[in-house]
Amino acid sequence: MEIKAVKLYEDGFMTQPFAMGGGVSEPIFDEGKTYPSSLQNHVIDTGKEVILVDTGIPKETPDTPPREGQKIYQGKRINDYLTALAELGYTPEQVTRILLTHKHPDHSGELRSFPNAKIYLSEAEADALKLEGDNIVRVTFKDGPYYNFESSEKITDGVYFLPAPGHTKGNSIVIAEIDGLFYLIHGDITYTDAALKENRLSVVFEDLEAAKETLSKARAFIKDHKTVYLSTHTPESLAHLEEKKIMEL
Repeated sequence: MEIKAVKLYEDGFMTQPFAMGGGVSEPIFDEGKTYPSSLQNHVIDTGKEVILVDTGIPKETPDTPPREGQKIYQGKRINDYLTALAELGYTPEQVTRILLTHKHPDHSGELRSFPNAKIYLSEAEADALKLEGDNIVRVTFKDGPYYNFESSEKITDGVYFLPAPGHTKGNSIVIAEIDGLFYLIHGDITYTDAALKENRLSVVFEDLEAAKETLSKARAFIKDHKTVYLSTHTPESLAHLEEKKIMEL
C-alpha cells in the first residue's frame, strides 16, 4: 500500500488568529504572524484499488491573488485535480472508492468526475450535499471501536474511516496502516501543525465542543501510535509524507 499527495496549490499563507483562534474570546494571537499554506489531497493505492481521500476544488474555480487582510490564502494553483491525478499516473476510471472527509468544496469539488467510484461519507455530509444514488455509501461506522475512537468503518485491509465531528457536523478522518506506521489523513481537524501541537482549533467549525473532543482524541491517538499526520492545508504535510515523519507531541 502507498499514499501519494495530489498537489493542487502552493505558496499560500494563513494568519495565526485563523489557524488557532477557534473558541478563544480574547484576541491573544498575533495578526501579523502567518504560517505557510497549500492545498493537497491524497491517493491510497492498495495495489488492488485506487482510493481517493477527497477530490479538491472544482476545476472551474478561478485562481485568484491574495487580498489585503485575508485570513487564509490557499496559494497559487499548481494543477486542477484531474491533471494532478494524471501526473501521478491515474485515470478517473481507475478510481474505485472516494473517502470524503467533509462537504467543503476544497474537498468535494470533483466528486462528479469518477464514473466507477463509490463515494463514502457520513450521513450528515451526504445530507448536506444532497447526494443520492447507487454509488453513494452512507457510512454508519458499524465496525466498532478503533483504538481510542468509539466507532469506525473498515474500508479495506489497513484502511479505516472514523467519525471526527466538529469542523463540520459529519467530518471524518481516514487512517491507513502501512509498515507499522499510522497515516492519519484528517478533514481539517487543524490547518497547521502548530495548532495540533498547541491543542488549538481553527476558527472554522460547526460544533465547537465536538471539535474540541475530536482534537483531543486525535492528539491522544498520536501520542500512543507512530503517526504520520497528513493535512490538507499545510505544506508540512508533504514533507511528513515524503519523509515518513512521525508526529511528536
